[in-house]
Amino acid sequence: MNKKSCLNFLLLKVTARTAADLMGIQANTAILFYHKVRLVIDYHLSLEAKERFDGEIELDESYFGGKRKGKRGRGAGGKTYFFGILKRNGKVYTIVVKDTKQETLIPIITSKIKPDSVVYTDTYPSYNALNVNDFKHFRINHSKEFANNQNHINGIENFWRQSKRILGKYLCFDKKHFHLFLKECEFRFNYGTPSDKLKILRKWCEI
Repeated sequence: MNKKSCLNFLLLKVTARTAADLMGIQANTAILFYHKVRLVIDYHLSLEAKERFDGEIELDESYFGGKRKGKRGRGAGGKTYFFGILKRNGKVYTIVVKDTKQETLIPIITSKIKPDSVVYTDTYPSYNALNVNDFKHFRINHSKEFANNQNHINGIENFWRQSKRILGKYLCFDKKHFHLFLKECEFRFNYGTPSDKLKILRKWCEI
């Protein structure tokens, strides 16, 4: 297998099965290679995860999953929940969470963001506790407006839109590996141009 070509296809958002067909190799071979690359990405991003953000920060929770009958939105069943922290003009940090309750999100926020940072959220109740933490907390009420000067979470919401377009291509991935696909999206957002990403991945994967 030409690993460089396979890596190029991954960066071009070509699925492993399509890449295998284009290269004339077994689909399982490409799937395994893609999985190993995502493991490498996850490893290196985990090393960066200890870095704490400061300055202006946007927070937002989201979910991913197939269409289901019944309750929709944050409380819908069968969804995979994830949480994002975006430093404006900087990087994003993502994590898969069991739910989006206050007791789940607040410890992540306080461990990842330095005190006295300016934090922007929507009006989701789980963020209520930020009002008594060591942050300058601003909330945007999306039922009335999506931005009020600097008060918005447009950056992290844009990241979710980009990520879901990528995740939507993978209709049958194993849910236990979802965090690897999410970290791939984080890597794509954080690491510059496609050329920059390719150089970094070649170095990380020693290709």
